[in-house]
Amino acid sequence: MSKICQITGKRRMVGNHVSHANNKTKRTFQVNLFKKKFFMPDSGEWITLRVSAHGLKTINKIGVEEAVKRGRKNGLID
Repeated sequence: MSKICQITGKRRMVGNHVSHANNKTKRTFQVNLFKKKFFMPDSGEWITLRVSAHGLKTINKIGVEEAVKRGRKNGLID
């Protein structure tokens, strides 16, 4: 299972470590992911999603049903 938010589609980024001497080496910036259970009121069941902190804010703003619908439309949720 890859480290991708199932709501926003955020994934790891690649950048550089930059030393004091301005030497650059590759590094990765990981996503702040949580495994979280949400209750779907229309179907009456619980679903488990891997969401980022920004994804949690999105779910709080638009609701879990709309967020899951958008995630399925974008191909992030199976």
